[in-house]
Amino acid sequence: MRISWREVTLVGFDLETSGKYPLEAEICEIAAVKWRDNKIVDSMQSFVTTSRPMSKEVIAIHNITNEMLVGAPKIAQGIKQLSNFIGDAYMIAHHAPFDMGFLAPEFERINLPLPKNPVFCSSLLSRKAYPESKNHKLQTLIEFFELEKGQAHRAFDDAKACLEIGMKTFTKSQDQSIAGLLDYQGVRLLWSDYTIEPLKANSVFATVIKAIKNREMVQIVYMGGSRPGEARTVFPIGLVRNPLDDYLVAKEEQDQIPKRYFLKKIKAARF
Repeated sequence: MRISWREVTLVGFDLETSGKYPLEAEICEIAAVKWRDNKIVDSMQSFVTTSRPMSKEVIAIHNITNEMLVGAPKIAQGIKQLSNFIGDAYMIAHHAPFDMGFLAPEFERINLPLPKNPVFCSSLLSRKAYPESKNHKLQTLIEFFELEKGQAHRAFDDAKACLEIGMKTFTKSQDQSIAGLLDYQGVRLLWSDYTIEPLKANSVFATVIKAIKNREMVQIVYMGGSRPGEARTVFPIGLVRNPLDDYLVAKEEQDQIPKRYFLKKIKAARF
């Protein structure tokens, strides 16, 4: 991978979703912008129908209404379109682990091979390359670089911004080969780290995953927190795969605020 980034195809991509956490929430919009030979050469955008109506709180963030999704393709069609669009490109997203966490299970669900290349994150790269920015939110960086402002929290405009910001950060690295840039990013973002199927080989994790999908209460024995080893009943909200530590997001019966439960500390789970 000692080839320069200027010699490969890049794809900036972004998702909008019906919530924060994979498995519980769903993708409602996919967009991507392709760059090759020093210019944008192609783009794609698609709404995706969801199985449940989105809440007013979510709609207020991205302004995608339930009515806008009527007649939209199902997620399988959207994923196939994205897969064909990506090809062998190197992908860039802002807070890429969020998008990878939603996309990887959908690739698995329809038995499509995961994209083969590691992913670049414009958020991680911007922190390294431009520490002087007041923060590294996408909209802040758009202003920092004086990029064309699109519609915030809409997938196409955000995908284009990710691509442009990513390329600006690339120029700050001494080694501008793909391998050098991956080292410069500091975190290796591999698609295999965001898949769900391998977790199901563990009966405890399989029970947790089933509880999330069915929206059921589940009793877990958690070896962390203030009550290690004590059984507790939780309502699971979502599962976040993370190269550092996978975790369940859930509420205990008496709590209003969700908590993180690291998977490696969940020793038992049952309905």
